[in-house]
Amino acid sequence: MNQGVYPLAASMVNQINRLDQISNNLANVNTFGFKQEGTTETTFNYYLERMQSEKKAPTVNNIVTNNIPKIDSKYINPEAGPIVMTGNNLDFAMNAPDTFFKVQNQNGDIVYTRDGAFKNLDNFLVDSNGNNVLNADNEPIVIENGFEAQVGVVKIPYTNLEKIGDNTYSVKNQNEMEIFENNDNMIVQGAVEKSNVNSVTAMVELIDAHRRFDQSQKAIKSIDELNAGLIEKIGSNTK
Repeated sequence: MNQGVYPLAASMVNQINRLDQISNNLANVNTFGFKQEGTTETTFNYYLERMQSEKKAPTVNNIVTNNIPKIDSKYINPEAGPIVMTGNNLDFAMNAPDTFFKVQNQNGDIVYTRDGAFKNLDNFLVDSNGNNVLNADNEPIVIENGFEAQVGVVKIPYTNLEKIGDNTYSVKNQNEMEIFENNDNMIVQGAVEKSNVNSVTAMVELIDAHRRFDQSQKAIKSIDELNAGLIEKIGSNTK
């Protein structure tokens, strides 16, 4: 196979991953507290250099293969979305961009979210999926006078979060999480945080990913046609 096909094929795979990521962002443009995600791209040589810096012994195949583009990592955009007033006393928004509500999911695990569009279920404060919202002591919150003071708030850097589900996160290292005893001046009642996805920017990125995919596809087709023509000429000369 022509070695030029390898980086082009890898680029197509990367653009498919980009398309999936951007499409998910667009699908959540109206999801409260949603943080858009992105991907970073690098070459295989980057991993070789990193292994060498870590005193490991990587195997070098060839220059072409080592320069194939690869998805390096995914990241979360921590920028806060706009806060809109709803007038609903069960709605809450965070003032700081790196603070989160605590929720207990159906598996009994504590997860974290920025989505403060809560509801009343059997007089308990729950999220849109019916999971209990927790206080500072990880207990469910009963909706009564002054219940807003019980809403638990934690501070977690986004680098210490792992996305699970549609709009919740788990924490990687509990030691890098700050738990607040009270939520004074940290939440806004009667308001929600909207998604930080910019639909116009996301659409431009979607079009760009489509074009890059098409360009790589056309380049592979051209290489294939050149190879076919070369083989035909060689075959005719050997007759």
